[in-house]
Amino acid sequence: MKKINTDVLIIGAGPVGLFTVFELGQLGMKSCVVDSLENIGGQCTALYPDKPIYDIPAYPSVTAGELINNLKKQIDPFKPILLMNQKVNELKKHKDFYSVKTSTNNIIESKCIIIAAGNGAFGPNKPPLKNIDSFENKTIFYHIRDKSKFRKKTVAIAGGGDSAVDWAIELSKTSKKIFFIHRRNKLRAIPQNVEVLYDLENEGKIEMMIPYQLDSIEGKNGIIDHLIIKNMDEEKKKLEVDYFLPFFGLSTNLGPIKDWELELEKNILKVKQETCETNLNGIFAIGDVCSYPGKLKLILTGFSEAAIASHNCFNKINPEKTLHFEYSTTKGINKL
Repeated sequence: MKKINTDVLIIGAGPVGLFTVFELGQLGMKSCVVDSLENIGGQCTALYPDKPIYDIPAYPSVTAGELINNLKKQIDPFKPILLMNQKVNELKKHKDFYSVKTSTNNIIESKCIIIAAGNGAFGPNKPPLKNIDSFENKTIFYHIRDKSKFRKKTVAIAGGGDSAVDWAIELSKTSKKIFFIHRRNKLRAIPQNVEVLYDLENEGKIEMMIPYQLDSIEGKNGIIDHLIIKNMDEEKKKLEVDYFLPFFGLSTNLGPIKDWELELEKNILKVKQETCETNLNGIFAIGDVCSYPGKLKLILTGFSEAAIASHNCFNKINPEKTLHFEYSTTKGINKL
């Protein structure tokens, strides 16, 4: 257990949360970041690190992974405390600061809190297969950190969205074979990529198992021998695979944050647009987790909200000081 004292607690280590570290640092404030995932980057890292993003200013195209790497470099000078693989639980209001306890019993005391949690703490939607837990992180993975693991291997991918299609295309370049499993003929991915997927089927690099759904797993000690699938007539097939990658999206939940007496609208935090402050004094929300009239759910919108919330944190933490706004071209990188 650690007791940490900081100026601002940031909940969420996605791109918006990371950029908030920079904005706070430029204003001379220390920050601590808490996230439920093992690594920084939020969905950018967990779901689509190799997927290109086209609406980040000055980047005609940048992969999600590259964006997170660059954000990490940008915040390194401010030496933020990163507490990963834990959730925020209890919140206590004191006279002039908040105290938050995490699921690993760390206690963070801060003068302000900025919630940049996307849609909340999230985890993978798991297929309802018996004993699936015993295969996880051995031969079943819900996200990919090292694609070289699948080189010259037979891989089954299940799902009908962008993540499933994108990874099937990417892994087909080096794997021995890809089985692509989906229960419906219609896929929800970008149409151009669906065309590529079927082109790869024609080339013999991918075998489409549609319409099929998952039935069971055969194997032991975490090693898959066969993945059993069935069609709509309950006819079963055995697929001999080395790895199985289910991409059924994420289940999201604000968790204990919902119990903090914050004003919610459809599971989203309501904020004042001009400050990004919630109904609780000193607690702000930015990015996809917040809502106000005209809100656009874009990363670049979240970056703007990070700057707005950070400046308002400065005013609350330093009421006796006047903030003299300076462009970064004038002041450079602040030294904490």
